[in-house]
Amino acid sequence: MFSQALTVRADSIARHFETVFLFTKNDIRTTLIPVTIFALSAAPKYNPAHAWNAPLWIWFHLLQFNIANQIQDPEEDRKNKPSRPIPAGRISVDSAADMRWIMVPVCLLLSLWYGTQAVLASTIFAALTIWYNELGGDKMGLSKNVLTAILYGCLEVGGTVAGSPDSCIDTAGALAAAISSTIYATTLHAQDFKDEEGDRLTGRRTLPTMFPKAARFSMMFGLPLWAYALSRIWKTDALSTTAFVLYSAFVGTRFVMYKTVADDKQSCKFYSLWHSLGHLLPGYWRFFYGV
Repeated sequence: MFSQALTVRADSIARHFETVFLFTKNDIRTTLIPVTIFALSAAPKYNPAHAWNAPLWIWFHLLQFNIANQIQDPEEDRKNKPSRPIPAGRISVDSAADMRWIMVPVCLLLSLWYGTQAVLASTIFAALTIWYNELGGDKMGLSKNVLTAILYGCLEVGGTVAGSPDSCIDTAGALAAAISSTIYATTLHAQDFKDEEGDRLTGRRTLPTMFPKAARFSMMFGLPLWAYALSRIWKTDALSTTAFVLYSAFVGTRFVMYKTVADDKQSCKFYSLWHSLGHLLPGYWRFFYGV
């Protein structure tokens, strides 16, 4: 009897953990992994025993944002993303809303462990999360890109601070975060192409819905140009620069030549890899040129 009750209890706890994980599952590849790579690459010092702090800080803040985002329009998720926790019936909207606001002080308390810079990043992240979700900042393509890029920058700064043994970010790390946020603001619509049809039906204004041809050509020209600029900034060797630019041209050209939903999903995966490769470059500079 006792063992049966314990098994039921364990299953219930496991289900709750799975529900929490599902809020962030779709962003593991597009956000958690690339930002973690950036944080460990941009940190002034690297200590393998301390590295786990970076994905921990990033994931908690990603969870805060995703819950806030997914309680806004659960009906749309029932049509387009039924595997998410709310449309799947794993948690109610009211319970998710309670969890959403609990995550704000949880993230701030977590950030206190890492110092002032992490707390500042967490505070700005929480404020912009409200602007993006509760105040409708995601409704316009340009404002959505800018807000998302700054939110992304907050994750990078906080993750870098958490992942550094000294719990700080230096000038080179701050420069890397600023450049990365700018790149993200000008290229993140790569993730919107696959949702273009659904966005048109719901009236959401994104760059692919407002300027479909220009948005695709911006990827073809923008990715190689950014790759070359990053290579110059972080002083990569000629072979690495050539390989990065060629891969960027391949990814950008895919967005122009292949336009089905399946094609755009695959191109988005290539874009995520492109972004992750760019995040390695501050680490390249630190290894060869850093003091």
